[in-house]
This record gives sequence, structure tokens and C-alpha cells, in this order.
Amino acid sequence: MRSSFGRVFSISTFGESHGKGLGVIIDGCPAGVTIDEDFIRQELQRRKPGQSKITTQRKEEDEFQILSGVFEGKSTGTPISIIILNTDQKSKDYSHIADKFRPSHADYTYHQKYGIRDYRGGGRSSARETAARVAAGAVAKLFLKEFGVHIQAYVSQAGDIRLEKDYKKLDLTQTENNIVRCPDAEVAEQMIAYIDEVRKDRDTVGGVVSCVASGVPVGLGEPVFDRLHAALGHAMLSINAVKGFEYGSGFGGVSMRGSQHNDAFYKEGDRIRTRTNYSGGIQGGISNGEDIYFRVAFKPVATIMQDQESVNEAGDAATVSGKGRHDPCVVPRAVPIVEAMAALVLADFLLLNRLSKV
Repeated sequence: MRSSFGRVFSISTFGESHGKGLGVIIDGCPAGVTIDEDFIRQELQRRKPGQSKITTQRKEEDEFQILSGVFEGKSTGTPISIIILNTDQKSKDYSHIADKFRPSHADYTYHQKYGIRDYRGGGRSSARETAARVAAGAVAKLFLKEFGVHIQAYVSQAGDIRLEKDYKKLDLTQTENNIVRCPDAEVAEQMIAYIDEVRKDRDTVGGVVSCVASGVPVGLGEPVFDRLHAALGHAMLSINAVKGFEYGSGFGGVSMRGSQHNDAFYKEGDRIRTRTNYSGGIQGGISNGEDIYFRVAFKPVATIMQDQESVNEAGDAATVSGKGRHDPCVVPRAVPIVEAMAALVLADFLLLNRLSKV
């Protein structure tokens, strides 16, 4: 089982939902980057469970330790290792499905592929694994900050409730002002009420996280197999529960004519710009200096607090009963995960771009 991501700025994550803890080894982070532990902690707090009535009530503070690669607040250029200990596991909540396959989970596929699986919360397939990604993404963000790159994600849809405004008409600094992480207060209240209603029905609902990366320099990405948007798609689709990825005009662009969709160039000072940005900041697989924006679709959480028909490992009919602590909608906590994966991609491609010019 491969658990690594990236080529120059690369990470390897480890740990399970109900094991002793999780962690990440970051390789390729240049020396001299300021490693702000308070910022890493803040990022983990945004992802942690138990933060509101519309998230799982598992209580994990997600405190971390940096074991290597940092000296006097700066990266040394050697591997940075970070661990996060689990403190609130309730493995008994999963004993009833030790030999049963939960619908739409990875139980069956893991069992068939490996012949063994950690049924406690899904083990390695649990979204708990993403805590390590967020820690690594925070380091990537600190590196990108030195180049003026900023990444901001937000919830733009929960079930059928959509935030229709273009991101340029939103004040994205308001994203953290509500528990659903939607920058429009009115729409946020509708989303919160709906998710809470779904929770009371002992059910779950999906949603969409939108993300904007600004300040990205021109030239990241390659024109054939290593296209920047392909790497971003790979990163986003590696996140638990993700079912779709689109960037720029996305699927909506198919209803436009080329005369409408083409991004006309003009010169602004010393910089070449585009008047529109249906390309989503990427043309020919390479960043063009405009904002990179994309959307990530998350399915409804597979664990629901209702009885469901299934089978056990012997293939006999079985009933799976929902127990434990789970999110009724994953998107509020997915916002920092999407940002983290975007940061890891951009940090990696920025360093790759440096190497290509050597």
C-alpha cells in the first residue's frame, strides 16, 4: 500500500483512525522556511472533529509534535516528521461490523485486496488519515507564503443549497465566521439548518468545496502528462468521499461558444493578463498567473444511523446498524483538507519548475 504523494516536495503519511496515532514525513522542504507551529495548530483545529453540532462528536484536540527537520523555528532541509496522537478512540463502536461490509465503504474492497482490514473506523481508509495531510499542507502553505501564494477554500454547496455568487463577489475572509465555512452569512444559515435537519433524521448529505489559489506564478505545470490541473485533480480525488473535480468553467463551459469562452489577453503594466478567466488560471496544463479556481464534490457520508442491508465476509445476508460518531456532512471539515492538498501540489510544482530551469 503506497502512502506517498509528490515528487520534490513529497509526503508519506501513516496511522489509522483507531490506532495509537497518525503522522507524516515531509521530504524536500527547502531549508530556511519559517515553521510557525501556531499556524500548523490553527490548521489542524479547522479540521479536527467535535468542533460543532454539524460535525462528528469525537473529541480529538489534534495536538502534534515535530520530531525532526526543524531547528530554532526554521526548516533545516532534512525530513520533517510530525506525529498526532489519538486520544478518543471508541473501537467498541465498530465491533458489530467486524465481519460485515458497510455499504459504500472500503470494507469489501480492502478485504478482497489485502485479505485483512482494520474494521475500527475504517482504519487507513478513514477520513481521520487526513489530519496528517493538513499538518503537511500547513508546512507547504508556509513555504508558498514566501512566494506570495495564497489558498482559500470555502463551502459553496450543501445538498441542494448552493452559493450562486462568483468567488470574486464574496468576502472570503468571512469563511471562518460560521460553522459551515460558507462566506455568505445568509446562505450559511440555510446550510446549517439543513445539515442539522439531516442529522436529526439520522442521515447524511454531500456538498461542494470551492477553492481559489491566488498569486500563483506563471509557468507551473507541463503541457502533456504532468499538467497542473491533472495534478490538482489527482490530489483532490485522493481525499476521502470525493466524487468529482472541475476547474475553471468546468462542466458549465460545454454550453458556451468559443467566442464566449475564450479568455482574451491584454497588458496591465508589465504583466500579461486575461480579461476573463474561464481557463481557471491554467492553459495548456501550465499556470498563466491568473487565479486558479476549482470545485470538489463530496458524496454523503457513507455511515448513516439507520439499519442497512449488506453481507458478511462469508457472503451471508446481514444487517449493518449505524453506530458511533460521524459527520452528517463532511464539507465543513473538508475545507482545510482541500486547501492542504492544493498547497502540496503547488509547492511541489514550484520546486519542479525551479529544477527545470537549472
